[in-house]
Amino acid sequence: MPTHPLRLTLAVSLLVLSAACGTSTAASDAKTVTVYSADGLKGESGDGWYDKVFADFTKRTGIKVEYVEGGSGEMVQRVVRERSNPQADVLVTLPPFIQQADGKGLLRKYTPRGSETATRAANGTWTSVVDNYFGFVYDKKHLKQPPRTWQELLDGRYKNKLQYSTPGVAGDGTAVLIKAIHDFGGEKPALDYLGRLQVNNVGPSASTGKLAPKVDKGELLVANGDVQMNYAQAKTMPNLGIWFPAPRGGRPTTFALPYAAGLVTGAPHSANGRALLDFLLSREAQQEVGSVGGGFSARRDVKATDPDAVALAKLMDGVEIFTPDWTDVAARLPSYVENWKAATGS
Repeated sequence: MPTHPLRLTLAVSLLVLSAACGTSTAASDAKTVTVYSADGLKGESGDGWYDKVFADFTKRTGIKVEYVEGGSGEMVQRVVRERSNPQADVLVTLPPFIQQADGKGLLRKYTPRGSETATRAANGTWTSVVDNYFGFVYDKKHLKQPPRTWQELLDGRYKNKLQYSTPGVAGDGTAVLIKAIHDFGGEKPALDYLGRLQVNNVGPSASTGKLAPKVDKGELLVANGDVQMNYAQAKTMPNLGIWFPAPRGGRPTTFALPYAAGLVTGAPHSANGRALLDFLLSREAQQEVGSVGGGFSARRDVKATDPDAVALAKLMDGVEIFTPDWTDVAARLPSYVENWKAATGS
């Protein structure tokens, strides 16, 4: 049966339109990549690790990075809300929120080039891009030395001079809870302590990054944070000191709290997301983690020897490092947070 001329013309037109749309999508895909990230890697004055590597990435590829920042839990919840129409290409959060995002099906498998020696998910959905450790900061101007133990923070001198970010919302705030459970030997004694500490606590904070400036100015004497973010901030905040609370009669403790990145399921610019993840794990970017970002290279085959890397290593001397069961923490997190709220009246 011969093809009708009108049908043939319509078919050709549709093919042309389809090709044009495909070209338009590809062109759009070649221009941008959207990153949702926990705070800490972008500098206050445009001098952070993200600032440097994003600029280098754009210069190298022509792809502009659109950046959205918030607490780890906040970023995961935003991706959840946008599940039917994803806006982010790459998600970067601290544990246990990266595990939580994985459990919700928000991440797709991708193994970045250069990630062979980095900490990564067994199922290939996320990879650490900057290694880091949980910590606290204190005001060096008003305190000759930091408190040594958790118990010292109950002293009246810290009333309205102590603050930690909110568990379940901020990654570092959740870390306060995880460390307390470890140091006090269980959830109940940890929550009993945090309930008593609430008398001195200023109140909730969705962002950990906003606390260090308050410590530097003397508005707070003590706050929570993490080594990478606070070390970078200390370059422009001279009164900021980093410390690690110890359990009574024990050594100071901490645990690894890496910035972990994954490709978002249904990412609108997935090819660009993969290219950015490759770049973040590149030897060039990883060499600058310490000198520019104040963190530790995620790649064990990249050994920085600059003064910042030496200072960071010295900071960890004598600190006992434990490893949380992140799968268990992610599963228990909702109940941990609810029990913390009940214990503190938050």
